[in-house]
Amino acid sequence: MVQRILERIAAPVRGLHQAAYLLAALTLASQALALLRDRTFAHTFGAGPVLDLYYAAFRVPDLVFALVSSLVSAYVLIPRITGMDREATRKLLSESASFLLAVGGAICVALAFFMPEFLAFLYPNLTTSAYQAEFVLLARILLLQPMLLGLSGVLASVTQVHRRFTLFAISPVLYNLGIILGAVFLYPRLGLPGIGIGVVIGAFAYLAVHIPIVIGAGVMPRLRFPTLARILPVVRDSVPRSLALGMGSITALVLTAFASRVGTGAVSVFTLASNLEAVPLALIGSSYAVAAFPALSEASALEKRSEFTRILSASSRHIILWSIVSLGLIIVLRAHIVRVILGTGAFDWNATRLTAALLAILTVGLVAQGLVLLFSRALYAVRQSWRPLFYQIAGGVLTVLLAVVFLMAPKITLLSTLAAFLRVSNVPGIEILLLALAATLGQLFLVILSLLALGSVAPGLARLLVLPLAEGLAAALLGGGAAYATLSLEGGIAPLTTLAAVFTQGCVAGIVGLATAALTLYFMKNEELGAMVRAFDKLTRSRGDRAAVLPPSAEEPIQP
Repeated sequence: MVQRILERIAAPVRGLHQAAYLLAALTLASQALALLRDRTFAHTFGAGPVLDLYYAAFRVPDLVFALVSSLVSAYVLIPRITGMDREATRKLLSESASFLLAVGGAICVALAFFMPEFLAFLYPNLTTSAYQAEFVLLARILLLQPMLLGLSGVLASVTQVHRRFTLFAISPVLYNLGIILGAVFLYPRLGLPGIGIGVVIGAFAYLAVHIPIVIGAGVMPRLRFPTLARILPVVRDSVPRSLALGMGSITALVLTAFASRVGTGAVSVFTLASNLEAVPLALIGSSYAVAAFPALSEASALEKRSEFTRILSASSRHIILWSIVSLGLIIVLRAHIVRVILGTGAFDWNATRLTAALLAILTVGLVAQGLVLLFSRALYAVRQSWRPLFYQIAGGVLTVLLAVVFLMAPKITLLSTLAAFLRVSNVPGIEILLLALAATLGQLFLVILSLLALGSVAPGLARLLVLPLAEGLAAALLGGGAAYATLSLEGGIAPLTTLAAVFTQGCVAGIVGLATAALTLYFMKNEELGAMVRAFDKLTRSRGDRAAVLPPSAEEPIQP
C-alpha cells in the first residue's frame, strides 16, 4: 500500500486541467498549513511588535531570493532542458547550482555583515524595540532560506519537465511544516531566532523532496566551475525575470517599511491579510500558471502559435472565472474568514476587523494577480523575458507613488469613505488600508500592460476573455448575494459568541453562495464549469499507475 501511494505521488500528470486541479488540491494542503502557521502566530503574538519584527525581517530574504537566487530559475531552465539529453542536462544544472552558491553566498555574507545598518535604514521604528538583537539575528538566519530555495528551483526544473506535479506541490507543505515547528517548539526556547531556524528547516525540506526525481533522471548536479558559454545564456535570460521578481519584492519591502511607520501591529495585519488573499491566488492563479508553463514552452514555436493561444486562453478563462467567483464570496464572508482563522488568543477584535477590511481590498486584485502569474510565464515561454520586467517596474513605481500620495494627502475623504464602507472607522491604524488600495491598483495596472503585450504573440486573446469575465461577474453577484442573505437569516437564529457558531454560519453561507454561483454557471452553460467537471472525472477515475496517466502527444519530446 505504501509503495502504491509513493508511485501515485511520483507519477507524471498529463493534461492541463488535470494538472491544474491536482496542483490546486495539493496546494490546498499547503495553504491549510500556512493558515495554521498564521493562526499560531496570531494566537501567540497578536498584532504586536514581535510579529511585526518577524514579518519585517522576512522581507530581506525575499529580496535576496528575487535578485540573486532567481538568476538560475526553473522558468529559464525548463525550456532549455526540455528535450535535452541527460549529460547536457546534468552539466547545465551543475553549473547553475555552482554559480548560485558562489554569487549568492557572497552576497548573503556581505548582507549579513551589514544587517544592523540595513534594518535600521528600513525600519527605524522597529530597530529601537527591546527585541533589536533578536531582530538582527533572525534576519541573518533567514539569509540561508533564499540559497536553499534557489537550489530547489534548479532541481524543480527537472521535476516539472517530468510533470511530477504532485511532488512539486508537496514542497510548500513541508516548508510550512518547518515554520510551524519553529513557532511551536523552537520559539519558546530560542525566541525569534527559533522561528528563523524553523524556516531554514522547511526550506531544506523543500529542496530535499526534488532530489529523488533528479537522481532517478540521472542528472543530479555536482559542484563544478561554471563555464561562460553555458552559464551566460542562462543568467542573461534570467536577469529580466530576476529583476522583475526583485521589483515585486522591492515594492513589498517599501510597503512593509511604510506599514512599520503607521503604528504597532500594522505590519502584522497587512501581512496576515496578504497571506489570506494568497490562498485563493495559489489555488487558482498559481495552479494554472504552473501547470500551463511546460505546455506553453512546448507550443511556443511559430508553427504551434495557435496551440499556444489555445492553452493560454483556456488557462486565462479559468483563472478569471474562479477568481471572480471567489472574490464575491470572500468580500461577503471576510469577517467570518478572519475570525475563524486568526481571531483567537492575543489577536483582538480590532485587529480582526482591520485584517478583514484589508482582505476585502486586496482580494479585488485577485484576478489581476492570477493573470499576471500566467501572462509572465507566457512571455518567458516565447523568450520575451524583458517585457515582464518593464511592466513590473511600471506597476511597482505606480504602487509606491500611490502609497505616498495616499498617505500624504488629506484623509478626510478617501480614507474616511473607505473605512466607513468597510465598517472600520473607529479602529486605530486604518491608514494601512491606503497601502492595500495602492497595491491593488498597481496589480490592475500591471495586468492591463501584460494583456496588451500578449496581443502580438496570442492574437485575439483579450476578446476570448470577455465571456468568462461577464459570466464570472454574474455568478459572483448572485453567489455573493445568496451568501449575504443566508448570513442575515442565520444572524437572527444564533448569536456569534463561539468559534463553532462563527464557523457554522460562515460555512453554511459559503456553501449556499457557492451552490448558487455553480447553478448560475450551469444555466448559462458555462464552458469552464464543464471542463472542470470533466477534469475531476478523469482524476477520480485514475488508478494512480502509469497506465492511467494520459499519454503524451506525438509532438512531446523524450524527457531526459
